[in-house]
Amino acid sequence: MSTGKKLSTEIDASVPTAARMYDHYLGGKDNYAADRAACEALDKVVPSTRRLAVNNRRFLQRVVRTLSTDYGIRQYLDHGSGLPTQDNVHQVSQRIDPTTHVVYVDNDPMVLVHGRALLEQDERTAVIHADMRETDAIFDHEDTQRLIDFSQPVAVLFNSVMHCIPDSETDGPAAVARRVHERLAPGSFMVMCQLVSGDPEVRDFVTDFMDQATQGHWGRVREEKDVSEWFEGLEILDPGLVEVSTWRPDSEVAPRQLTHEWIEFGGVARLV
Repeated sequence: MSTGKKLSTEIDASVPTAARMYDHYLGGKDNYAADRAACEALDKVVPSTRRLAVNNRRFLQRVVRTLSTDYGIRQYLDHGSGLPTQDNVHQVSQRIDPTTHVVYVDNDPMVLVHGRALLEQDERTAVIHADMRETDAIFDHEDTQRLIDFSQPVAVLFNSVMHCIPDSETDGPAAVARRVHERLAPGSFMVMCQLVSGDPEVRDFVTDFMDQATQGHWGRVREEKDVSEWFEGLEILDPGLVEVSTWRPDSEVAPRQLTHEWIEFGGVARLV
């Protein structure tokens, strides 16, 4: 399934992107004044966003460590990977097994530039420029075909990115999840989470704000029940679908999401 949209390779510093805003929240330097201004405006209504971003990143690292250590996963396909920061998927997984292969996918041209520079000497890792709804193009890309053997288990990551996808019967999050599921071997894993809120005012504000700020590169803040639908037909790992800071925390004193105007909600599931 194709979105029919041609991706731009030009970096527009005047228009915020979700990847660069996320980078700012994580303390990165690969962002512009427009991204920082958008974060500042967002914080006035949802002040827990920085903590949410940090907790989400820690969730990703715990998931990769768990799948690599406990389930022997040696292949990762990371959709909407964002800008390289500390302890990326390939760094966490390759500490456990240096032979692990990782493919990153993002539609932000800045991610492509920085990612390829970072990974220039790493033959087991690649970054491809694609819309994460373009399942066939991603799976059939030469770098994906070179690094990922889809006859074997692979972990497919949609970490804090589904809220960037608009609702659509053919290209919405549920449709994308189904297409990916259909192309994976038994024993593979899908990791999916997104921003949700039980407060309709928060959902409407953030959805409208981000849609305008990113000039249409946004979907919507959803509800927990929406996320649950993406996991139909999959075996969800314990502790189930949860606010992600509570997914297998490293310790009882690990940081938790303490404010709840919105949360990152999701989990990890296996194909059986």
